[in-house]
Formats: sequence, C-alpha cells, structure tokens
Amino acid sequence: MAALPPLQSLLSHYARQPDSTWTCGAFGALAEFNFSPGEQITFAEGPAVGAATNRGAFRVEVMPELRVVAYETLSKNAGRWGQGLALCLPRELALMGRRTVVTELGPDEQAVRPQDRGAVLFDLGIGKPQSDICVRSTEPETIALLRTACGRPLFAPGSNLPRRMPALSPHRVFRSKAARVEVYQPIPPPDGQTPLGPHTHLRPYMLTGRSHASTVPVPQGFLPALWLFPPHPLHDANGRATAFDADRYTAFQALLKRFGDPAMMAGKAATSDADLSTRAARLGFRIAERQLKLLEELSGTP
Repeated sequence: MAALPPLQSLLSHYARQPDSTWTCGAFGALAEFNFSPGEQITFAEGPAVGAATNRGAFRVEVMPELRVVAYETLSKNAGRWGQGLALCLPRELALMGRRTVVTELGPDEQAVRPQDRGAVLFDLGIGKPQSDICVRSTEPETIALLRTACGRPLFAPGSNLPRRMPALSPHRVFRSKAARVEVYQPIPPPDGQTPLGPHTHLRPYMLTGRSHASTVPVPQGFLPALWLFPPHPLHDANGRATAFDADRYTAFQALLKRFGDPAMMAGKAATSDADLSTRAARLGFRIAERQLKLLEELSGTP
C-alpha cells in the first residue's frame, strides 16, 4: 500500500484520537465534532479524512492549497494555554455563499452519511465569508417552517424560527470549501447546558463579518476552512481537567516547530522578553513561561 501524503497522514492520525476536536464555521458560529473512547464510529475511506457517529460527523478534503498554521493561545486560567491547528485556504478560493437571508439549497448530496443525502439543506443566512451555516431536515414540519423563513434574515423582527429551533433540532451542517462538521444531537434550550460531544454555538451578538478570532494567526490573504484541536496535555476534548500528558505536550510542540509562526517560536526560545519587538514573540514568551513553570513543578525542579 502506498504511503499517504504527509498532511493526509497527519489528519488521519488525529481523526482516530477521541480527544481531538474538529471545528468548522467562523467567529460566533461554530460546529464542533469529537467522539468518546469506545463510541461506535465509522472512519472515512479514500482521499478524504473524516468520521461519523450517531451524534455527529466531520469530513475534510485534503486540498493541495491548504496551509496549516499551528498556534498556542493564553488561557484565562492561570498557568494554562490553548493550542490548535488552523487549516487555511487562499481567500478567493475559500469564499462560500455569504448569504444573508434564510435560503433553501435542496438535497444535501454531500452529507457525510449516505442516509442523510436526501434531507433538505437550508442556509441560515449568517453571511460568514468562508463558511455556510446550515441546517437540514427530513421532517415536514421543520421543512415547512424553514421555507416560511426563506428570503428573510434569521433574526428578523417577528421571526419565530430561532425560538422554535431547539424543539425541532434539525441537523446542523457547517461547511467550508474543504470541510464540513455535522451535528445530530439536540439543540439545548436557551437555559440548557451544551452537550458533551458534537455541538454547535450560534451567538447572535458575535455574528459580525469577522471570519475568526483575533487570537488565531491566520496568514494575510487566507481564511480558515477548518480547525483541528489535537489532544491537549491538560484536559480532554470536553474541557475536563486531566493529569498532565507529556506525550501530548511533546507532540504539539513538534507541530509548532513544523507549522508555527517563526516569530512566536523565537519568543518561546527567548530567555527574556526585553528585546522582543513583535506581539507574536511576546505571546510566545509568556506561553513558554507558563509551560516551563508547569514542567518544573511536575519534575520537582526548583
């Protein structure tokens, strides 16, 4: 059997790790997929990378134009940090529908699971540049309600679609030119808790034209098509604290060396922040301080 291309091999490796999270969408509108150890799961075959469970699915087409950016962020929790990979496409290639009203798109022929390809897909009109924020359904009541909302913004005055969405809980389908994440779990009510595993976030107060958070160092002229959050050394995919995992820590530091911002890496290697002239370098220094302190505490080094 021929060896997989390097990026496909990397993504396939993480697709099989339960504490990996795959996220599609844009600032204020995100869909996340992960799975639990022992959960029944089917992995994609062929050139695409992906997986499906009874709770959700994801798929990414390993396009040659994809550019991987590895990064770390400062956590609000003292001594902690975040980490991720942004899979980016050149802006003109990445642009999606950018619809601003609810729009019927027809059968979702690209659904991850064959049984979902006859369901009717609706773009919710969120208008993000690189991601269509959609729902789909086979239920007549849900389809009828969505059709009555077509041609108007999702949050138009008098629209009852947002209010009724949790009870109807259509599948959520967030898609980009290279990837999609699908969520089948019910939508929690406004006062409910986000479920473990696949889920979505749609925050009206954050639905600006921004494509991504400012903490993600997407290169100029690119847009993020998908995020991969490899297993974190300090918590599981649902954010629950775990004992420090040195192998996970080492694995992501290797990804940073391969795909990270050179300025940030220079900051991580610095012994002082006195001469660090860029924001990325200073951020790298501060993150390295937290990591070094943790490593020293675990090893007993003063």
